[in-house]
Amino acid sequence: MVTAMNRDQLGRLIGSGFGLVFIEANAGALPTAVAVLLRVVGVAAFLALVLLGRRRPQVAESGSEPGGASFGSRYWLVVMAEVVAIVAGLAVINKVLHTPEATAGWIALVVGVHFFGIAVAWRRPAMHALGAGLAACGALGLVLAFCGAAAAVVALVAGIAPGAMLLGSVWWSGRAVVAPGRAG
Repeated sequence: MVTAMNRDQLGRLIGSGFGLVFIEANAGALPTAVAVLLRVVGVAAFLALVLLGRRRPQVAESGSEPGGASFGSRYWLVVMAEVVAIVAGLAVINKVLHTPEATAGWIALVVGVHFFGIAVAWRRPAMHALGAGLAACGALGLVLAFCGAAAAVVALVAGIAPGAMLLGSVWWSGRAVVAPGRAG
């Protein structure tokens, strides 16, 4: 029997999916054995989160639920700003600065900043910590790329670490869901 996902489950699916994308897209800069291991672990973590997320008890879907994920206009404004910032920044990084190594850093920085907007839109202040962590990884990745650091170092800082943070935050948020009447 197929059941519909609630908004929180969909939000966790999106977060874990992007965590996996960060890892998969950046693992190639690492030595093959490490890249394969990270890719396998990333897929396993994603699948585990999807399976665990689907088994969590459904929470009520009311528009007044405090802190619930809402994919309304405020969410889409944040996402649109994120897309514009990523596209514009990548154009400057690649066409003007000719530093494609900085791509992962820019994306991580923008995704991190977007979490500040999502935290406000969804009334989830804890997301500020995730946003700060991702933005810090992105900023450090940019500095490393512009200073000529090895591609593997930039990939670890600006790609693998943010991917792990996203997967970890989804796990952490999912573990906080407790069935009614049960202590956590």
